[in-house]
Amino acid sequence: MTTGTTLVIGATGTTGSRTTAQLTAAGHRVKAASRQATPVSGAEPVRFDWYHPATYTAALDGVDRVYLIPPEGESDPAAVMLPFLERARTSGVHRAVLLSSSAIPEGGPAVGTVHQALPDLFEQWAALRPSWFMQNFTGTHAHAHSIREDGTIWTATDNGRVGFIDAEDIATVAVHALTDQQAPNTDLVLTGPEALSYDDVAAIVTEVTGRPVVHRRLSYEQLRDRLTALLPVEFAAMLAGMDRAIAEGAEDRVTDTVQRLTGRPARAFRALCEREMR
Repeated sequence: MTTGTTLVIGATGTTGSRTTAQLTAAGHRVKAASRQATPVSGAEPVRFDWYHPATYTAALDGVDRVYLIPPEGESDPAAVMLPFLERARTSGVHRAVLLSSSAIPEGGPAVGTVHQALPDLFEQWAALRPSWFMQNFTGTHAHAHSIREDGTIWTATDNGRVGFIDAEDIATVAVHALTDQQAPNTDLVLTGPEALSYDDVAAIVTEVTGRPVVHRRLSYEQLRDRLTALLPVEFAAMLAGMDRAIAEGAEDRVTDTVQRLTGRPARAFRALCEREMR
């Protein structure tokens, strides 16, 4: 099927870069939006900054669908994003796909408010709600750094399990949600094929790399205080609270959404480690 032009916001980020690459590989036209208009192979780079509405017009020119990555670290993304989405609708965008989180329901805090607004703004939409990224252990996340530096993963998750998902699978679902003839018009909770504890993660990384990795358990308070040294106190408390929710079982689930939308199973964590850690 032929589609129009997709604006990918955050086109240099973890899911945005992969979504851009998959769209362009399939022959779709893409405007790759980033703060610096960074060149992206196969796409048209365009400058975009959530906090500078003057960048909106050129980014939206000729676009009929958009992949939305919320502004990073923003406690009230709706205040920033909804004015842009109104502009997008009036400029001809008819499909919007939002990256949210499995931890945030429609109408919930932060990006949950944007999720709630989508059906009233666009006839065609989807809210992707992925679990925690497998790339947290291989990229630039704190877990990846601590694994590389001293073979530890620090969390307050206790024995709680998470259906970690490969960012490549998130991107594949995003491409389907953006380009399939029928939009999902719902939210999609995305997980990998298994729920793993952080002890499981440490064991798999150890087996694949041959370097010992251990999971060190912290209390909620210890993790909050540790993060407060690096982040604003409210954000540190929120992240520590997410770990506490995992400990209580909030993320102990798997869904078949990746298989259902893409026609192939979600990738396992061991496969990601073998691909990105060896």
